[in-house]
Amino acid sequence: MTDIKGDTSPQEKNTVGSSWKYALAFTVAVLAGVLNGWISTRPGLEAARFLSEVFIRLFKFVSVPVIGVTICLTIAELGSSKSGKSLWQRTLFYTLTTTLAAATVAAVLYHILSSENISLAAGTADPGIADKKSYLEYFTAVVPDNPLAPLVDGKVLSILLIAIAVGIAIRCVPSPAQKETLKNFLGGVQSVIFTIIKWIIAVLPLGIFGFVSLCVYEFSKGISTEGIGTYFSVVIGSNLIQGLVILPLFLLAHRINPVRHFAGMFQALVVAFFSKSSAGTLPVTISCAENKLHLNPRVTRFTLPICTTINMNGCAAFILTTEVYLMQNNGTVITPGILAVWVVIATVAAIGNAGVPMGCYLLSASLLASMDVPIVILGIILPVYAVLDMLETALNVFSDSCVAAMVDRTSGKDAGAAGTPIPEKAA
Repeated sequence: MTDIKGDTSPQEKNTVGSSWKYALAFTVAVLAGVLNGWISTRPGLEAARFLSEVFIRLFKFVSVPVIGVTICLTIAELGSSKSGKSLWQRTLFYTLTTTLAAATVAAVLYHILSSENISLAAGTADPGIADKKSYLEYFTAVVPDNPLAPLVDGKVLSILLIAIAVGIAIRCVPSPAQKETLKNFLGGVQSVIFTIIKWIIAVLPLGIFGFVSLCVYEFSKGISTEGIGTYFSVVIGSNLIQGLVILPLFLLAHRINPVRHFAGMFQALVVAFFSKSSAGTLPVTISCAENKLHLNPRVTRFTLPICTTINMNGCAAFILTTEVYLMQNNGTVITPGILAVWVVIATVAAIGNAGVPMGCYLLSASLLASMDVPIVILGIILPVYAVLDMLETALNVFSDSCVAAMVDRTSGKDAGAAGTPIPEKAA
């Protein structure tokens, strides 16, 4: 942390040093992957395939517990304090609605722009695979008939369903002692999972080398990249629409001036953009919300930490666009019905997204790997993901502040709502 005088602690200096080392290793891995894929020697490609397969397996390994445990624990812990029941209910409502709106904007934009495929030279899935089952059969398969089967088979939708049900059930347990025991157990499991994820991230440059190598190799064999530009347009466009249109409309609906709100949060947005960490920006976010927007501290210090964990507008848009685009490239025919289903999945997955570096990217890779969708194309996305991550983080922090403002505005006398009201003439 940085104190009031601006001094940096030794721990933060070590973190900065580690970040530079990791960035260097990351850069070297990308460059080495490009060189290896371009030269295309047999030993080099075999090593790349080996590393890619290992990391796909690792993604599958962490995807099930990350999604299941995080969502389950998040639902179980929300509203555990009776004094904050009203606040968390409003926080959860606005988080769900804004995140759902972000995923919906991405789905609509994806449908309008109609992204073209990247035609990999390597074999892809059967284009008719989406027609082999009816939608009712897919929905029926989501309901588990065995508590362990979804965990063993990596069925993401079934895991989401189980996690939500268990999280709600824990909240309904009558004994406080038993409820705390269950939450402590889940918290311990989550800590173990996050530790394993840190280990995976520490050696991720090896996986990046493999993914980039195979991606460049596919380029060298002939690959059409016309659709990738549309993909990036959907991701960036949906984030901009959400931040510049949708969220201001939410604020206007609550008689909050979006221009003044944006100006008040500008410092936090700049920090979020360059740090790519909504959690690291939290102190600045709270300071701007309280000192410049004059929101009630009781609201900001309760709502903003929760939003930092579960309010991921940018992540929802990225997950939906990435999952659907890679599914399309794998032979799935993307229909409005599929987009509608993925709006819900992306919303829930974004809320349960783990707060780790490259969280959205890793979660997307894990979801795809768990569905046996090839993730080679993620190597194309990776070099510019840092820019996407900056935009997504800024959107997440802006959305957090909007949720806090709306909660503050609707809390009435309980929270002493202030907000930034629109002048009567502009109302």
